[in-house]
Amino acid sequence: MTLDEKVRKTLAELNVADAQGVEVLFAEVRAAMEAERQDLIACGAASEAERDQLCKALRDRWLARKNGLLSLLDENWLKAAAKELKPAVGRRFNELRKIATGLGFDELVRAVPVRHQASFSAGAVLVTSSPLEKQASFAADAVLAGPPDLTLPGYRRPLGSIHPVTRVMREIEDIFLNLGFAIETGPEVETVYYNFDALNIPESHPARDDWDTLYVDAQTVLRTHTSPVQIRAMEKHGAPLYIIIPGKCYRHDNPDSTHSPMFHQIEGLAIDTDITFADLKGTLDFFAKKFFGEKVRTSFHPSFFPFTEPSGEVAISCVFCDGQGCRICKESGWIEVMGCGMVHPEVLRHGGLDPDRYSGWAFGLGVERYAMMKYDINDIQLFYQSDVRFLEQF
Repeated sequence: MTLDEKVRKTLAELNVADAQGVEVLFAEVRAAMEAERQDLIACGAASEAERDQLCKALRDRWLARKNGLLSLLDENWLKAAAKELKPAVGRRFNELRKIATGLGFDELVRAVPVRHQASFSAGAVLVTSSPLEKQASFAADAVLAGPPDLTLPGYRRPLGSIHPVTRVMREIEDIFLNLGFAIETGPEVETVYYNFDALNIPESHPARDDWDTLYVDAQTVLRTHTSPVQIRAMEKHGAPLYIIIPGKCYRHDNPDSTHSPMFHQIEGLAIDTDITFADLKGTLDFFAKKFFGEKVRTSFHPSFFPFTEPSGEVAISCVFCDGQGCRICKESGWIEVMGCGMVHPEVLRHGGLDPDRYSGWAFGLGVERYAMMKYDINDIQLFYQSDVRFLEQF
């Protein structure tokens, strides 16, 4: 069975039932990925156009969002894995995704050599790569006097870096992927039903006002949070369900140092039998220590959200003053970082699940806020201004 056939089957169909089998499968995928990359580098290309075409084809084969091998692995191996296999599959898939960065278009273009054709004149060799360059070479007799100087420095393309918001989002995703969670996404233009009604948000709620939400029409909005994906995931996968939901959100906010009409959010959702608030507290305490450091302490306080009951706010000991009190934490020693709670029974019903059998918890956090704390940034607008002087620091 070829690799392309295997990635289109689930682990159950491949008779993989333990962590050792998962390791063998992913080792085969890693080997195939590296072999295809090395074959392309070894063969090279006859021209820059051919090189770009070959690099794009290899990148799309592995990384394309639709029918790319990694997308198929995510859908058929990770999301469809049995509960006991999800942690092992999540770890291996995360490692594979990191290795796959070498298949990016720019990385391949730098690695794949171009075999330029040589033109000969009077015993001298001149390397040219296009008809225009060949015509110019014959007009420049001085250039044809000898071979090119291979000791001259080459041309370097300046390299970019990962945007700080994307960097923080991936770091958060990695923590939860290692816990066995899967990544789920959904549309940014959402219906009023999924954005509000299915989440137990009544028509009288202030969030449904025109001054808070960006409406496309009476029944369509730009999603105000990534919570609608919770309902879509419950309808699609049922239970048990362990997912995180990263993505863009939109609200009717005036831009200032702490607000933006567009921002990024990550939500987490865990649904199973016998899920309790203790599971939520343990998971979020583990996450906080992984992201902010082992010395961080967490604190939970009661709150209210229409889609969770009971609801809470999570605070961490101030990472700037180590909980001693400073200007940033307003001398309290604590910084609020996310909201959370047990999934409301009505939300479970709207997702097609029986609240008498299943329970779950959810949380939501703003990625920009975490990036601001991590990199000590005091203005959220810096993330969106495309100022190279700011971005090149990361």
